[in-house]
Amino acid sequence: MTDVGHAEITALELGTFEFPGDELPGLQGVVMGYLVRHRGGLLLFDTGFGFGNAELDERYHPQPRPIADALRSVGVELAEIDAVANCHLHADHAGQNWMFPEVPIFVQAAEWRIAHTTDHTILEWIDFDGSRYQELAGDHAVSDDVKIVATPGHTPGHQSLAVRTVAGLVVLAGQACYTAAEWAGQSTPLEGRSAAPDIDAYDRSIRRLRDLGSAQVRFGHDRTTWTA
Repeated sequence: MTDVGHAEITALELGTFEFPGDELPGLQGVVMGYLVRHRGGLLLFDTGFGFGNAELDERYHPQPRPIADALRSVGVELAEIDAVANCHLHADHAGQNWMFPEVPIFVQAAEWRIAHTTDHTILEWIDFDGSRYQELAGDHAVSDDVKIVATPGHTPGHQSLAVRTVAGLVVLAGQACYTAAEWAGQSTPLEGRSAAPDIDAYDRSIRRLRDLGSAQVRFGHDRTTWTA
């Protein structure tokens, strides 16, 4: 995969939430999604929080943005989305998948498995009539300019995107790395390594993404873009 391509990436802010007092009291989190325009069509990376789960609302006080509104703000309608990929199936990244019946949704098989065998997510937000999940076992080329990269660590089936743009290679890390500060090696309370269920896999995945030599890295929980 060479660096320069034709894809375009548009950042979408999909909502905010509050960290619980037993985690990071007083800090607010953000959920970012990304619209990727490429020769194969429009790919949406993450769909944000869903709506109306009392337990999640009580703990995180999310303020989700309807995905239709987020897309419309950049001139795109729901029906124009050709495919969806979730970095993983936690409720803050896949909560509005149900808005995309009959649209292919790329997910790692390991992620699909854990979502349906543990208390991993809110199933009614990902299981819906007309769902068309495409289970992957590792990397997958969506088009010449867009590649799904398996990056387990935060979850067993976490995945990121490597996107060739006119400005060079851009990595959409998802939650493989929590923030630009963490990626840069800075001390920050907003980091994912210490809480990762598989720290060795987390470290390997970040090394793998670094080895891509990208010009930019963007994150699922940070508005900031890291630039080489």
